[in-house]
Amino acid sequence: MYGRARSLDRLGELERSNSRLEQAIVTYRGVLDLADEDSNLVPLPLVRMAAENCIDRMIFRGFFGKAVRVQQRLLQRFPDDVKLRNKMGVTFLLMNQGSAAKEVFEAVLQQWPDDGFAQVHYGFILKNTYKNNSGGALYMLKGIESGAEGTDDGRFYFHLGDALQREGKVEEAYKIYDRAVAKGLFLGRYQRSLYNVDRLSSRPFWTPEQTTYQMFFRKLEENWEAIRDEGAALLTAPPQDGFRPEAENLRDVGDWKQYDLFTRGRKITANCVKAPRTCSLIENFPPAAVCKRGQVKFSVMHPGTHVHAHTGPTNCRLRAHLGLVVPDGLRLRVGNEFTTWQEGKIFIFDDSWEHEVWHEGDSPRLILIVDVWHPELTEHERKTLVPI
Repeated sequence: MYGRARSLDRLGELERSNSRLEQAIVTYRGVLDLADEDSNLVPLPLVRMAAENCIDRMIFRGFFGKAVRVQQRLLQRFPDDVKLRNKMGVTFLLMNQGSAAKEVFEAVLQQWPDDGFAQVHYGFILKNTYKNNSGGALYMLKGIESGAEGTDDGRFYFHLGDALQREGKVEEAYKIYDRAVAKGLFLGRYQRSLYNVDRLSSRPFWTPEQTTYQMFFRKLEENWEAIRDEGAALLTAPPQDGFRPEAENLRDVGDWKQYDLFTRGRKITANCVKAPRTCSLIENFPPAAVCKRGQVKFSVMHPGTHVHAHTGPTNCRLRAHLGLVVPDGLRLRVGNEFTTWQEGKIFIFDDSWEHEVWHEGDSPRLILIVDVWHPELTEHERKTLVPI
């Protein structure tokens, strides 16, 4: 039965067939069922191999809940195996169940307090699920310093540095970033995106001509008043139909909301109905409309807002800002360079570089944000890169 499962598994890979993989999953589970019926029938090493292959394929297919149940069955036979417990914690993270993952890693650390893999994941959860920057930084640093397998990952350096910055420990954060650069985990101290194509040109700010999209950007500027009127009208919409609070925990203080028009290369039709002129301009320009690693959205920021220093997820896009309603008292830092917005004018920057925003004016700022594919990406890359 195990041999049949492995054969189906391999056929699934060769044929790129989800159906074959699901047949393999059922057959792997059949081995576990036999072991449950008669513990002497199936040797423990075979039980483990069948279970781990089954879990791996379930996760590949997105069957996370089923994977957890198999992991729990496996732990009944190997209760003192820390690696199995850690893997179950990771599965809960893949399910976006931070509280369940936290319980798993807490239990691991009670029994194995120096396990670096559990430390770094526990710290990651404290920071991102529970907004505990100091506790998250403490455990992520312990985990990274342990050198344990699975801890040398750009995500942990990214979030450790971010937690330190938010705690005001800026110099410590940049030391962490520099270590990650030396390991090849980041493109640079200020360019810390995690989903990259390494050969792409990089600079904080781009001219329209450098992007090769100058005709498109000129058209947006020519229509800026119509775009402004559509964005301003949406500001008066009821909460369920209007701007939504920024959802990535990037805001330090203040009020910052967004209204999505395109996301991950797809038009949000219900929203575009309320901004038809803006969406028609975007829809006719594929590098923006089908940018799977970007968004198009209105952004409103109220006085007294500060946005934490942060970086975007990928170097595969450039981000354009079109000023629509721009009071005094605004600043944007990208790397070590500063700029501000002007009504009817566009500037373009690479948001994989660290950037930070201050609104010290006395009235709201409204802009249109348009992400476009990096101009040096090939057509094949634009079609095959996974969405973000």
